Amino acid sequence: MNPSDWPALPFAEWEKTCDTLHMWTQIVGKTRMALTPLENHWWNVVFYVTPRGLSTSAIPWENGSFSIEFDLVTHQLLFYNSAGVQHCMRLFPRSVADFYAEYMAALKSLGVEVKIYKVPSEFDDLTPFDQDQHHASYDTEYVERFRRILVNSDRILKQFRSRFLGKSSPVHFFWGSFDLAVTRFSGRRAPEREGADHMTREAYSHEVTSCGFWPGNRIFPHAAFYAYSAPVPAGLEKEPVRPAAAGWNAQLGEFIFQYEDARKEASPDQVILDFCQSAYEAGAKLAQWDRTSLER
Repeated sequence: MNPSDWPALPFAEWEKTCDTLHMWTQIVGKTRMALTPLENHWWNVVFYVTPRGLSTSAIPWENGSFSIEFDLVTHQLLFYNSAGVQHCMRLFPRSVADFYAEYMAALKSLGVEVKIYKVPSEFDDLTPFDQDQHHASYDTEYVERFRRILVNSDRILKQFRSRFLGKSSPVHFFWGSFDLAVTRFSGRRAPEREGADHMTREAYSHEVTSCGFWPGNRIFPHAAFYAYSAPVPAGLEKEPVRPAAAGWNAQLGEFIFQYEDARKEASPDQVILDFCQSAYEAGAKLAQWDRTSLER
């Protein structure tokens, strides 16, 4: 890919839009979580990148199914069900509360009755969705930039995933943490985390290394590719990773390769792959994974 295919995404310039879109995805994501059986590591709740945005994929309902897609090209939320019925909502600057009200009415029009937990997850503002009037931004230019980055990142992470023979997650989007991720597993159980909530216990029940793309937040206001191992093997923070611009971030406790550095490289695809591979190798080496059996 040409570097120009990786648009700039300064967090400060789209922070309000990012927050609003984040809350909208949580509303849709919590619908999927409420209606699907639990899969290992919460894989039943995620979205998948499409050429046009993000999709829930099929959600079971009564004798059929339905799906919901954020079409970030035409800026619509699209509803489809297995009976052939379609519905769409426009995406435009509006409050989370207004979005929530129309969204629930749209589900009801399709015959879907669902109750979701209306408090945001993994977010620094816990205003319930139906009361949130202050997140109301939607800048289509930055949404389009975000979509292009997701499409490119999804393609690269799928290439990275293909190198692994062991258990691996799909490349999927977590609407809680608002990131695109792929996770590899050693096959061994991990020690239970003391004081962990039920979501964290399920997510990290086994040894993993994970990498992905994240647009940033107020704690770390920079879009970045990240990689981590859990549990963290001793000495991981001292391991070198590629390229030179990447490295350990003590604040976050993981390897970080800032997106702005990646997009300026002559071959962003290759350096992002190198980052994922080198971070995986660092964690797998220190945790003594059976790499001969797990890798192509």
